[in-house]
Amino acid sequence: MPAAVELRGITKRFPGVVANDAVDFEAAEGEVHALLGENGAGKSTLSNILTGLYRPDEGEILLRGTPVTFGSPRDALDAGICMVHQHFRLVPPFTVAENVILGDHRGEGRKLMVHPRRIEQRVAELGKRYRIAVDPRARIWQLSLGEQQRVEILKALYRQATILILDEPTAVLTPQEADSLFETLRVMADEGRTIVFISHKLHEVKAVSDRVTVLRGGKTVDTVETKEATQRSLAALMVGREVALAERVERAVEIGTPVLEVRDLWAAGDRGGDALRGVSLTVRSGEIVAIAGVAGNGQRELAETVTGMRQAARGEVAVDGKRLGSGDARAAIRAGVAHVPEDRLTTGVAPSLSIASNVVLKSYRGRSVTRGPLLRLRAIRDHAAALIKRYDVRGGGPDLPARQLSGGNLQKVVLAREFHGSPRVLVVASPTRGLDVAAIETVHRYLRDAASGGVGVLLISEDLDEIRALADRIFVIYEGAIAGELDARASTVEEIGLLMAGGVAE
Repeated sequence: MPAAVELRGITKRFPGVVANDAVDFEAAEGEVHALLGENGAGKSTLSNILTGLYRPDEGEILLRGTPVTFGSPRDALDAGICMVHQHFRLVPPFTVAENVILGDHRGEGRKLMVHPRRIEQRVAELGKRYRIAVDPRARIWQLSLGEQQRVEILKALYRQATILILDEPTAVLTPQEADSLFETLRVMADEGRTIVFISHKLHEVKAVSDRVTVLRGGKTVDTVETKEATQRSLAALMVGREVALAERVERAVEIGTPVLEVRDLWAAGDRGGDALRGVSLTVRSGEIVAIAGVAGNGQRELAETVTGMRQAARGEVAVDGKRLGSGDARAAIRAGVAHVPEDRLTTGVAPSLSIASNVVLKSYRGRSVTRGPLLRLRAIRDHAAALIKRYDVRGGGPDLPARQLSGGNLQKVVLAREFHGSPRVLVVASPTRGLDVAAIETVHRYLRDAASGGVGVLLISEDLDEIRALADRIFVIYEGAIAGELDARASTVEEIGLLMAGGVAE
């Protein structure tokens, strides 16, 4: 029986780089096939070729044994291939239902007159059936990133995709949500769909996939049966060496005085109501304090309020004992607050500006990059080049527009800018989302080094492995309020998960 999809000898060149070099890949019907590789290994390029965004320079694509050529993404959609991208393709002012039918030229989306209630009902039915329910009438800008991810998956299900490519689908999900998604993927595979699962989380690959294909340097390294592989063997295939996985490393550092104090903080949400309800916490010098919670429970609003991006309804934020003005991001920056937002593409960077411009967005007034009212462009480029080298940003030089970087490399640009500013407080939201195991290892080291250097780190993450590997204390947030505080060394995943679900820890 022929494979559902097969790529033979796929080669794709860009100026100065070979993104795919004679790549072979095939996945069967009813299979969850994982695609692994470092940032820049060629996974995204290969996916873009399969979905009609790029045309290969060499090689061929076969669907169920028949060669096909895609001239556009519509051709791939017509062939039943759909991709859930890491950076969502959604229109913020539109509702969930409107986004689901947008671009669907075969169904309701092609009709002159559509029936909103019928579409909303169908979306609700799909959400209930596959355990990824979301309000069909909610507007995208009102949703958390986790909820937006569900909308992307619902789009594919609505269009009856037979080959579904998911790029880092659990990046904005908690372990419980990820487990639910894995059940959904298995149901989809049992229905005969082919799932290509792109992820950097090796335990997830082990949990959900049947086989794994590993890319390195644009080439196919190996395809292995998942049950015969280990996380360490897969990591070694990805990077070509042994890699330290996310494990707790105790830091011999003295915890100092409070550098960040949040007192009875309240803030309104984008959909009305209180997104934060009386949050109080303290982060001390040399300490990593983690915020755990299901996406959409106030994490984004907490980060934005602490960093001055969102006005507080009441309460206060203080750095080194000095109260910050509410909703004043510039005052927070001056006080030494650095921020790595969860949405790096729209909030973390200016996508159309170069890497060089992005790394000085917060320091362009400094003497090192200005001469009077003029910017020292060569100094800015040299500074960017140094950070590109130090943080291993792959894919282009200082003049490359940020939007052309892969998700992982884009995150490195944000981290480079924020870490370089010698902050007193680091507010980092999902800092390793979309990064490969080697880059995760590096980012974790940066966070530990920052804390060891006296910085107070507020880590907001849905990755409990990351939280338990890094944090000294854990606050669990539920419906905008602190549900409990735990010692990271003594707590279990079950205790954290219970609080995240609104229960009470024993």
